Amino acid sequence: MNELSTTASADALDALDKRIINTLQRSFPVCEHPFAVVAEELGTTENELISRLTRLREDKILTRFGPLYNADRFGGAVSLCAIAVPKDRFDVVAEQVNAFPQVAHNYERDHELNMWFVAATESWQELEETLAAIEAETGLTVRNMPKLHEFYVGLYFEI
Repeated sequence: MNELSTTASADALDALDKRIINTLQRSFPVCEHPFAVVAEELGTTENELISRLTRLREDKILTRFGPLYNADRFGGAVSLCAIAVPKDRFDVVAEQVNAFPQVAHNYERDHELNMWFVAATESWQELEETLAAIEAETGLTVRNMPKLHEFYVGLYFEI
C-alpha cells in the first residue's frame, strides 16, 4: 500500500509514524470512515492520522499511499521492470521514474540491475509507451518482465 523513499531515514519517524506505516502495510479497511477505524486501532484521532500521512507524503518519506489494483483483471497490463542505474544518478533516476503515475513501487537492489519497479497500465500498448517514455526520460534501458502469474507472498517491511 505504501513505500519508503530511497532517501528517507527511519530515524526521522517517531513511534506513532512507525506504527502508522507498519499498520497500513498490512491492511486498510473498506468502510465509510476508514481513517477513523485505523486511528482508533492506533490510539489516535482521525485528524491526527490524516495529518501525519499528509506530512509523510509531503516530506517524501512515503512516496505513495493508495490502493493497488490488479490492472490485468481490468484488461490492463502489469510488469516488473528493472534498470541498471549508475550509482551517482540513482536518486535523480528514482525521481524521474517515480514521477510516472503508472509506477507503483520502486526499490533499490544490490545487483547490476539496481532499480526495480512495477508498472501498471490500462493496456499493453500503454505499458510499452510508458516504458519507452521512461527510457527517453532517463536515457537508460528498461528491462520489461510482464506479469504471467500472480503469487501472493504477503510482503511487509517493519519500520
